Amino acid sequence: MAEFKEISADAPMSEKALTWIDNRFPLSKLYKEHLSEYYAPKNFNFFYFFGALSLLVLVIQIVTGIFLTMHYKPDAALAFASVEYIMRDVPYGWLIRYMHSTGASAFFVVVYLHMFRGLIYGSFRKPRELVWLFGCAIFLALMGEAFMGYLLPWGQMSYWGAQVIVNLFSAIPLIGPDLALLIRGDYVVGDATLNRFFAFHVIAVPLVLLGLVVAHIIALHEVGSNNPDGVEIKAHKDEKGRPLDGIPFHPYYTVHDILGVTGFLLVFCAIIFFAPEFGGYFLEYNNFIPADPLKTPAHIAPVWYFTPYYSMLRAITPEMMYALIFCVLAAAYLGATRANISNTLKAVVIGSAVVAVALLWAIEAKFWGVVVMGGAVVILFFLPWLDRCEVKSIRFRPDWHVYLYAIFVVNFFILGYLGIQPPSAVGERLSQLGTLYYFGFFLLMPWWSTLGQTKPVPDRVNFVAH
Repeated sequence: MAEFKEISADAPMSEKALTWIDNRFPLSKLYKEHLSEYYAPKNFNFFYFFGALSLLVLVIQIVTGIFLTMHYKPDAALAFASVEYIMRDVPYGWLIRYMHSTGASAFFVVVYLHMFRGLIYGSFRKPRELVWLFGCAIFLALMGEAFMGYLLPWGQMSYWGAQVIVNLFSAIPLIGPDLALLIRGDYVVGDATLNRFFAFHVIAVPLVLLGLVVAHIIALHEVGSNNPDGVEIKAHKDEKGRPLDGIPFHPYYTVHDILGVTGFLLVFCAIIFFAPEFGGYFLEYNNFIPADPLKTPAHIAPVWYFTPYYSMLRAITPEMMYALIFCVLAAAYLGATRANISNTLKAVVIGSAVVAVALLWAIEAKFWGVVVMGGAVVILFFLPWLDRCEVKSIRFRPDWHVYLYAIFVVNFFILGYLGIQPPSAVGERLSQLGTLYYFGFFLLMPWWSTLGQTKPVPDRVNFVAH
């Protein structure tokens, strides 16, 4: 048990109050460890705004969500009308609703940019593997939260989008139909589904999300932040144990983040007040029509932040299965003939390939589409062990790595665009090529990340005061 700190009777009231709290709760200790005495690299750039912005949007979503639940009715007969009531009759209800709907898209914008920064600067590499894993878990929870929240307005696209996605689970062999029934709570998407999704969206997933965010921050502050150079600042310290290339997070980066927050809020408010639907990308036109189980929209597509994965789902056709079988056989051949492994491991590789080909041939393409869609997110968890380059940051990797990452980003945008468009023969071929590149980028990373001549990594961070 820690000893109580004594304080003079003549001390100011504020100091007495702080000491009283510190004797019972480590307030000053937490402030020092995570703000004033947490040293962050001095060469943070624009990309380092998005971690703080993700936290800001999370707060916006929680606060606006609380006010929305005060008036929303999780009932299939009343849900759409309750949203209209919020928009038309609740004082500033339209503002709260648009803040929440725009915030959902803003959340994915800042999270995607935050993950991209981690990807190009190697923030997932040792010793930050756990930070990355918590971050990927946050992304997965965020996708679940957004999907369940998407159903709640009970518009046409909400209803039919949920119908399509939930029915995908029925493609899982043996347990699929029962699993889909368990998720829906009924034989069709209806009142039971709406109540389940409301409970998960408002209570269960936010609790998980908050826990993961806290774990993410604690893990980050334990090992320290990465930087654009990928240099560990703890390697050089002064006589007091402070990193020579670091500065206290507060006040330097709290002030630094105010700039990012100000710029973000300007754009955020501009969208809310002038283009809350954002041309149908943030709020689809069909979602302003009440859900009608008897009238299917001409084209069903998820909201924009899910479309790259939806495009991968649609890419897995019976024809695509032949390409996947070829990829499995080619990988097994290279693993068995080119890799320096024992004969026993070669036999295991060949046997695994035979089993994989048999499964690909026996199970319908719809199931493998679901696997590919889920695998596109799950594969991110393995990134710390897939990247084997000698250096962390893209700054010191071979120049052609930059083009490889650039193609990956362009490919992701193309997949997102194709996921919004109605199915077509050309779109199908492009999405198939995009899917192969997406998975090839990660699965072949242990090979291509070791190729080429890396540039010398500086001993200290590159920083010029401005």
